[in-house]
Amino acid sequence: MDLITIGEFLIDFIPGEEEGAFIRNAGGAPANVAISAARNGLSAGIYCKVGDDDFGRFLIATLKENGVEPLSPKLCDSAFTTLAFVTLDENKNRSFAFARKPGADMMLEKSEISEEEIGKSRMVHGGSFTLRDEPCKEATKFCLQKAHDSGKIVSFDINYRNLVWNGDRNACSECVKEVLPWVDLLKISDEEEDLVGGAANIPALMKEFGITAVIETLGKEGARCFFNGADFICKGRSFGELVDTTGAGDAFWGGFLSRLLILGINNSQELTEKALKDALEYGNISGGLCVTAKGAINSLPTRERIEELL
Repeated sequence: MDLITIGEFLIDFIPGEEEGAFIRNAGGAPANVAISAARNGLSAGIYCKVGDDDFGRFLIATLKENGVEPLSPKLCDSAFTTLAFVTLDENKNRSFAFARKPGADMMLEKSEISEEEIGKSRMVHGGSFTLRDEPCKEATKFCLQKAHDSGKIVSFDINYRNLVWNGDRNACSECVKEVLPWVDLLKISDEEEDLVGGAANIPALMKEFGITAVIETLGKEGARCFFNGADFICKGRSFGELVDTTGAGDAFWGGFLSRLLILGINNSQELTEKALKDALEYGNISGGLCVTAKGAINSLPTRERIEELL
């Protein structure tokens, strides 16, 4: 695989053509990043688990239909797939309520991860949701450490949700610090920078944990990159009317990582400011395209669509 992701895969219901109608749609940051890579012509796989129910089987089928290989396809009898329920306000804006049974996506175990698959990959990507459940935390740490020790690029996304962390931002921050020694590329958003002590603390954090680059997404303003003792901003790109922000960060990161792999960068020592700026521009276009279409997976752009706008 060019890219292996590890983490959640959830269900989202998006508004259909008729009033009150909803369309079942798959989502979740690691899945979206993997699918984004596949749409960029890369080979991608994801380590996750889903419930042995209609939704779980739908998720596995959605992965395969989008060119992503489920690397741990065993369905879990004792858990139900994570659901995201969506409601619309008077302006037809979406709001989310997450229902997590013993989340199957959080139950991945170390024994289900193949060292051989990690060894053959070019890059491994993880997210902080996997750190909340102890078995999955150990699996994530195992995966990231194996990738790092074998010279792969390790990418990690700090993504925080009140419901998942019971409102405890400090607990999320402490869990993330457990895996940072193996992370080369760290992604945060401007709304989550307090989880690493604020933007001013990022250079010290990089030095403490040996992180090569930190990317902070800034919404429509674009993204800021911390690299080699300095930081620079690549301005955002927008195309048409903003319809929905769901999946925009995933589209950005999927495009960013894909571009690095397209450029042939295989380890953190090969990263340069020029390559990072190239990847940031690519990611900004990918994220900008995503917010003009409804549904995270459906709106993830292809490599051809991004490159015609470069």
